Amino acid sequence: MEKQELFKKRMLELSKKAYYRGILTYSDFLDLNEQNILHSLSFQDKGVQVLLFGGYDTAERQMAAFVSDALCCNEDYPITCIKISPLNKKFSDSLTHRDYLGSILNLGIERCKIGDILVEDNSAFVFCHTSMADFLITEICRIKHTPVKVEVIEDKNQFPNPKRDEISGTVASPRLDSIIGLAFHTSRSSMISYIEGGKVFINGKSVVSNAYVLKEGDIVSVRGKGKFQFDSITNKTKKNRYHVVLYKYC
Repeated sequence: MEKQELFKKRMLELSKKAYYRGILTYSDFLDLNEQNILHSLSFQDKGVQVLLFGGYDTAERQMAAFVSDALCCNEDYPITCIKISPLNKKFSDSLTHRDYLGSILNLGIERCKIGDILVEDNSAFVFCHTSMADFLITEICRIKHTPVKVEVIEDKNQFPNPKRDEISGTVASPRLDSIIGLAFHTSRSSMISYIEGGKVFINGKSVVSNAYVLKEGDIVSVRGKGKFQFDSITNKTKKNRYHVVLYKYC
């Protein structure tokens, strides 16, 4: 059975378990492609609703919670945030997202057990499946050549806010291809291949039409380019161009 069919089967099994047992069930962390497949499935006739969360607002990798219509409770996602910090900042390497992820995966942990990794001030905040937290705290002692310490961050106020740069400018049309071109400082035509190639996701759903019109608050992820949030159209110029504002994640 193909990987995509296996994934669909697993999601349907989780929905049935939630309904028949009257409990919450959770997936592992889902990437954008998996979220898109999940959105294509119908759970209305399964008696459950599906909610997505990745540990913080605007997370890219998210868990799905399957909630029975008869169940009234808060979703308590099995997500733990750990912070990895150098023991001595003065002698620390300049570490990247790839360095942290590589060290974690080298421990034999599956990628689906790890959510987003936010790098800030020479440290990393790693969102992981709660079952992995103790193991990571025990086993991670060095990233590249840098000795590190690992701790659980329980206070959500200590989570870093993803850094964003404001971008504003004018576009001929508020269509997806034009807005993406502005976001990544390139031509509209050069982004069409990304859209038609299934590399563009809006709020976790694949969009392959370059004529799609963005709505305020939409989160747009482009594989190989990055992610931004569309804010608003502020006005229309005398030359009938649209002035727009968006926020690109660093």
